[in-house]
Amino acid sequence: MSADDEIRAAPEIDFANPHAIPARILPASPSYFTASPIFNDNLLLLQSLLKEHSSIPTLPPEQVPKSTWMTLAQYRSTTGEKISASKYAKVLSILTRLNKIYPRLRPQPVQDILARFTRPGTAHVEKAKPGTIDQYGRSKGVGRRKESSARVYLVEGTGDVMINGRRISQVFPRLHDRESALWALKVTQRMDKYNVFALVEGGGVTGQAESITLALARALLVQEPALKPVLRRGKRSYPTANLNGC
Repeated sequence: MSADDEIRAAPEIDFANPHAIPARILPASPSYFTASPIFNDNLLLLQSLLKEHSSIPTLPPEQVPKSTWMTLAQYRSTTGEKISASKYAKVLSILTRLNKIYPRLRPQPVQDILARFTRPGTAHVEKAKPGTIDQYGRSKGVGRRKESSARVYLVEGTGDVMINGRRISQVFPRLHDRESALWALKVTQRMDKYNVFALVEGGGVTGQAESITLALARALLVQEPALKPVLRRGKRSYPTANLNGC
């Protein structure tokens, strides 16, 4: 063994000199010696951001922008660490809370962390174009349920409902199906305010009624966007109404 290869002990600590070389190199991250240092650093950063910016105003629930976070499998692949679902749920909970901050008021570090956890390929997905009211005052909604599809045209009127050119009672003899189709108008108390003209095809009677449910709700939101919170609250008692496409 040459002199250059000689094993040397760490230098003694010079307590009188604050700039002296330490006896051992200190890791930059406090999570260095943990089993999941990257995850722990991410969690600590999120917790500090939430604590620092918790007083910033947040958006109403119905206005919070949708975000698609990385899946657990994607996060594991990115970090190389096998994180449990319960631990990753803590991260998602904080991300969801930070995402509620008004976009114009979000500090840059918050924007950066939200972008870091956004699922790859979804950051630039275009939002669905908002519906419009045509020159005759009609709005249009499209809905699908099982094998059925429906197009609904909604215009202010007196409550007339025509489906494939026939009265709703002729198309749906059962009260349950009629109530299902007109659920959006009933829950918003608009039964006598609009006329409904629907075209539906495919599937069975129940599927057709529920496809009209979705199409009518979407057409109604074009007429009155402020009704979205009412429809979402009503959705809890009517599980077939999926308004995510609105």
